Amino acid sequence: MTLFEAPATAPGGQPTDSHSAAQHALAAELDRELAAITTLEERLLAIRAGVDGSIAFSTSLGIVDQAITHAIATTASGIDIFTLDTGRHFPETLDTLFDTEGKYGIKIRVMFPNSAAVEELVENDGVYGFRYSVEARKACCEIRKVEPLNRALKGAAGWVTGLRREQSQGRSHVPFASYDPVQKLIKLNPIADWSLEKLEDYVAANKIPVNALHAKGFPSIGCQPCTRAIKPGEDIRAGRWWWENENGKECGLHTQSEDPGFEPKDRAA
Repeated sequence: MTLFEAPATAPGGQPTDSHSAAQHALAAELDRELAAITTLEERLLAIRAGVDGSIAFSTSLGIVDQAITHAIATTASGIDIFTLDTGRHFPETLDTLFDTEGKYGIKIRVMFPNSAAVEELVENDGVYGFRYSVEARKACCEIRKVEPLNRALKGAAGWVTGLRREQSQGRSHVPFASYDPVQKLIKLNPIADWSLEKLEDYVAANKIPVNALHAKGFPSIGCQPCTRAIKPGEDIRAGRWWWENENGKECGLHTQSEDPGFEPKDRAA
């Protein structure tokens, strides 16, 4: 099976194997349950109670994911937290990791890309080869982000993310829970219905550490060579891979089970 190839399905898109069918049913049940719960903390506890097996949360250390990290740490929900270190983070992002671990007394698992694959990529494409084409950039994201994500999620039954409906038109229908046929687990988005105002109020009220770059015109923060501050009036994703003209720029973390084209996301991976 290739990276973007989904498991076999019956007409109408339903999975053919009984396990996947059961997971789809569980995801639908969790989606309804989470929609009826008002607080993030209660939603996380419901996720922990509803998913049998390990649950992992992938944090980009942006403001969205920092809110979820706070709730995981303060509810003792037993959800594993990990982050992807691409080797090209801003110093401010690493400062956020350090500050977060210190504030909550937790260890965030850090996943690194395969060093041999990175060396081969740079040897073939150059240090900034990802700027030559969209394909080259996606190849870099594949090695530095997607492959480590796949390793981090191996064996997990649930995957918590910070996707929100307000982040983009392409995410306006993000569910609270769904079955991911590529990772073969339940993908959970506990703040899917949150507005940016509600998010910022929650962060301020709980004195949650945030990346200093957010206050310097960086609403979306990724790798340092691929991210710049945005100008007044620009889309919040304008600072990501700014040399590209395509719509829906993304690294591929949340689109493996769909089309290889990438949808937008703010303030996260």
